Amino acid sequence: MNTQIAFLLQVILAFMGAYLVAFWFAMVIWTYYDIRARSQDTYVYVFATALVLVFHVFGLLLYYILRPRETLAEAYERSLEEEALLREMDARHVCPACQQRVEQDFLLCPHCRQQLKRKCAQCDHMLDLNWDICPYCGRTPDTGPRTKPRRPVSAESEQSGQRVR
Repeated sequence: MNTQIAFLLQVILAFMGAYLVAFWFAMVIWTYYDIRARSQDTYVYVFATALVLVFHVFGLLLYYILRPRETLAEAYERSLEEEALLREMDARHVCPACQQRVEQDFLLCPHCRQQLKRKCAQCDHMLDLNWDICPYCGRTPDTGPRTKPRRPVSAESEQSGQRVR
């Protein structure tokens, strides 16, 4: 009976030892993959993995304290968000004369009375001052509808009396 109990204890201890070794190995592998997601420095990979390899669970706790707060993917997403916010801030409309913020559909700056846009005489849409045609109705501000430019007539077609279309 004692030999059976001793054998059973040996088997249980062997399984517990194998489990602890597997758990320790899994911690080392997890640490390696986690630090790779958080840093690009090879020395940091080695240091973090060695920390868990040597100090086991205490090394893992120490790694949790020392590891970078965000992954590389999270840092990249945050930088994209910041860049989008900066672009949005740059896209805000300002008066070219006084640099005060104005709304997109203002005709005049309320601060310095600088003309910002003009209305199309045909369709009443707002036009930028540098536009020479209304993109909504196709009319130029002064002369009416814009026509397609004609192609130049070549010398050969002129002689033969035919026009190029």
